[in-house]
Amino acid sequence: MLWATAGVVALGLLVAVEIVARRCAGVPGPLTTQARELVFPPKPGPLYGGLALMMVVLTWRQRFIAAGAAIGIDALFVLGRWAAGAKVPADHFFGNGALWAMLGCAVFAITRRTGQERLLLLKGVGLGLLLVTGRKTGDTWLLITSKTRPTVLDPYVAMADHALGNPSWAAGRALDAIGPIGSHILASVYAQLAVAAVAVAMYQLRNVASERRFPRHHLVRTFLVIGLLGPAIYMIFPVVGPVFAYGPGASGTGGVQWAVSNLWPHTPPPITVPHPVPYDGITPRNCMPSLHTAWATAIFIHSRKGPRLLRYAGTFWLVATLSATLGFGYHYGVDLVAGVVFSLTVETALRTYDRGWDRAGIQQVAHGTAVFVALLLAYRWLPMKMAAHPWVFGPLVILAMLSVIYGYVRTTREWEPKAAPVLRPEPQPELV
Repeated sequence: MLWATAGVVALGLLVAVEIVARRCAGVPGPLTTQARELVFPPKPGPLYGGLALMMVVLTWRQRFIAAGAAIGIDALFVLGRWAAGAKVPADHFFGNGALWAMLGCAVFAITRRTGQERLLLLKGVGLGLLLVTGRKTGDTWLLITSKTRPTVLDPYVAMADHALGNPSWAAGRALDAIGPIGSHILASVYAQLAVAAVAVAMYQLRNVASERRFPRHHLVRTFLVIGLLGPAIYMIFPVVGPVFAYGPGASGTGGVQWAVSNLWPHTPPPITVPHPVPYDGITPRNCMPSLHTAWATAIFIHSRKGPRLLRYAGTFWLVATLSATLGFGYHYGVDLVAGVVFSLTVETALRTYDRGWDRAGIQQVAHGTAVFVALLLAYRWLPMKMAAHPWVFGPLVILAMLSVIYGYVRTTREWEPKAAPVLRPEPQPELV
């Protein structure tokens, strides 16, 4: 019943996003674009990531069959497009096969399986499709923000960022000094965040096929909830980022003509009274909070119980993602603080839900929510005070984030099962 309810709610949300996308942005929504990829060339990464995630419920023999079917179908599509002379984007050569393989597994589950085996296979298919559709829903939300929020609040966030010393400006200059190799590495990490998420999720779900059940909590849940809630905050607090509002922009976006001034990354913005500014109808308002930071934080948290290599990878991905978001000018420092608080609050809420909403979990969720709301209110209504008194508000912002981190660690540590003490046998008298 729970999974059926979750499926109905997810479908309802997708339909709602589809309607909003068509009415407000004039573009097709996630359901339409997903259906198009049954025939038209898609971007392969998300689809094969979803297929890999679905395979956690399959045996090794079934995995080879599903992968072989996906590759074979893709080969047929590629040959068909080549024979027809169809023009295909550079990174959209294949991917249809993965979607057809997932749908085939769903049909197989309904027609050839019963009971728990059918439910488990449908859960796997649903998980893979949710990962793919969630990505498309996020892309649709970004278009909606650019079409429905003609003004942005970047001057407010830029003033608030003075309290942290304008870290995006400092990181941008540091990235320029590193050179193209460092920039290329960070760009790859930033763009392939979903790959790291799939790797951690695959480790967490590695025993599903043998145990025939999913673990109570895993990374995919946190990832999807963050992606579901985050765009709603984009609509409330539209921000485009330093490189767009105070710099040259980027290829395909508004650029200098829409910027408040061309200062990033060499000259921090002067302290002036902020006001909303108009921006183009193309650039997403996707900065507050930084969802890349929130997702990277979730990856870091869920990699802590893995082997040493996975823990190192989770740490590297978090540090590299934070460096990229600041160094490329995609986010302000205060965005990252809000992203960390947002991620930890969502993670705590999901784990508390699994435990039955005990007192410690409720208190931590309430604390994280209060801190997150307080941060947004401060960025919007107190930016001048934050800029004028950085030695007061800077530590306060960091301490607020640290309080949420400490509360999360303390609360979740109490939830960990305690190892039973080893009982030593009582000494027995020896026979003389």
